[in-house]
Amino acid sequence: MLPKPHSVKVAQTIPELDKILDPYRQKQQNVGFVPTMGALHEGHISLIKQAKAENEVVVCSIFVNPTQFNDPADLKRYPRPVEEDKQMLEAAGCDVLFLPTVEVMYPKGDFTTLNEDFGMLDKVMEGASRPGHFAGMITVVNKLLLAVKPINAYFGQKDFQQLAIVKHFIAKHVIPINIIGCPIVREPDGLAMSSRNRLLSPDERKRAVLISQTLFKVKEMWGKSSVADIKDFVQNEFVKDGYMKLDYFEISYSDTLQPFDGKRNAQAVACIAVFDGKVRLIDNILL
Repeated sequence: MLPKPHSVKVAQTIPELDKILDPYRQKQQNVGFVPTMGALHEGHISLIKQAKAENEVVVCSIFVNPTQFNDPADLKRYPRPVEEDKQMLEAAGCDVLFLPTVEVMYPKGDFTTLNEDFGMLDKVMEGASRPGHFAGMITVVNKLLLAVKPINAYFGQKDFQQLAIVKHFIAKHVIPINIIGCPIVREPDGLAMSSRNRLLSPDERKRAVLISQTLFKVKEMWGKSSVADIKDFVQNEFVKDGYMKLDYFEISYSDTLQPFDGKRNAQAVACIAVFDGKVRLIDNILL
């Protein structure tokens, strides 16, 4: 007989989620949590696998959060292949899928977001390009963490600034959850895996590889060229391309996300955002 495929339990409300997780909580077993917006890919699955290795039960949430989109068209366009996602989670051995509606996460249509002070962390890069994005993101992450009550929560490093802000929030509010950053997973040609990649046309997908190729060259140049020269190089790569539009490229301290000025000996990170047609892609590389 063939082994029975692993079936994922689905909860759409917080009481349903509690009913599934309470037996684990009572036994003080570790709950691992991977929050996602769905349209899953191998990058997400790598988070599920790490969570599986480190916890007794693994919850993945899929929720396309309206308050972190500053462009209504972008929210509408965001891919939502729920059945396909569920199959991927089952194949990866995920135990629980939390699939709340907007009404569950924002009862009575109250879309108020947390008014958090992140210091300078949210004033740069994504924060400057997408006003309100991080207020919406931290609001929903906080709601999801309160619902799931995990011991460990897993976030991909592709959203480097998001990870820094979540870690800051957890530390500031002394929330007893370990926030674990997991490495970027790339396509064979180097493109960082992203749910948005499936919105690219075949031509746009071919062009997109320039993003990671540029970052890999930046890493080679690091230590040999000045920050100003590296920035000029990146700018020119996208001017030469003539199709993709560079939103920003920054070299920052990885802990503060403030521009790297060489005044202290600390890890630097190169972060980039690019419009490939209408699709905005982000990536980063530690230097």
